[in-house]
Amino acid sequence: MTNLGDLEIFARVVSTGSMSAAGRTLGFSPAVISKRIKRLEDRLGTRLLQRTTRQISLTEAGQGFYDRVLGVLAGIEDAEAFVAGRSGQAQGTLRISASTSFGRMHIAPHLTRFMTAHPGLTLNLVLSDAFTDIVAEGFDLAIRIGSLSDSSLVARKLAPVRRVLCASKDYVERHGMPRTLGDLERHICLPAHNHESWKLEGPDGPVSYRPEGPLITNSSEVIREAVLSGAGIALRSTWDIGPELRAGKLVQMLPEWEGSRNLTVSALYPSRQFLPAKVRLFIDYLADLYGPEPYWER
Repeated sequence: MTNLGDLEIFARVVSTGSMSAAGRTLGFSPAVISKRIKRLEDRLGTRLLQRTTRQISLTEAGQGFYDRVLGVLAGIEDAEAFVAGRSGQAQGTLRISASTSFGRMHIAPHLTRFMTAHPGLTLNLVLSDAFTDIVAEGFDLAIRIGSLSDSSLVARKLAPVRRVLCASKDYVERHGMPRTLGDLERHICLPAHNHESWKLEGPDGPVSYRPEGPLITNSSEVIREAVLSGAGIALRSTWDIGPELRAGKLVQMLPEWEGSRNLTVSALYPSRQFLPAKVRLFIDYLADLYGPEPYWER
């Protein structure tokens, strides 16, 4: 019988597109991955993958084998998830993807209590602001911020996201307060790190405003530090600058205008018949921790 571990390695090579990427997610070197793939091909007596210096592609036999292997692995995973769900015990490794700032501020500080409650579980938290294909890269779930769009992933809302226009007290003393959206033209605005327009909602309904400013960066944390230092007005989430607002270091501008109300903090995970206990327990933990009125709003 073919080794089930070889099947998992084969499926991961196909989903990630390379032996190096598959090795990183599984904890093996590319040499070990290559050896296991060759062993599988020798066992089957056929070539499954076409290898070039730039890419890996499936042969016709490999494609048919891959389609059937996915069903086998999904069945095993569902069976394990069913048993784990019945026992309520979280075991193994939980791979989580989250954005850099939110993960650092609102996930990392709360991991100790979760790990203490589940000593049989190892957490692998990867922080990145780049788009993550959680299926291809082998993540169990992702914590994402934004408006939910249709996809093959299941999404569970963990908390609402509130965004406000704000500036430092020092900036207000030097430049005054804008009274209308039109006044922003005469102020220093700090565009978002991803160069998106400010999507605002207020007395006149939804408005899209594209700020122009002297600072361009690919880092949301740079914008955060810039607004705190008095560089200008920015649109920031309260989970990011709540303490500074409460302390008076930052002042909310145009309070009748705030960011889109369609934004949420959500947990996304692949659709499965039986949700693994480790995923369910972590999502429940964050949902209870944040709630409909998250602690950063209180």
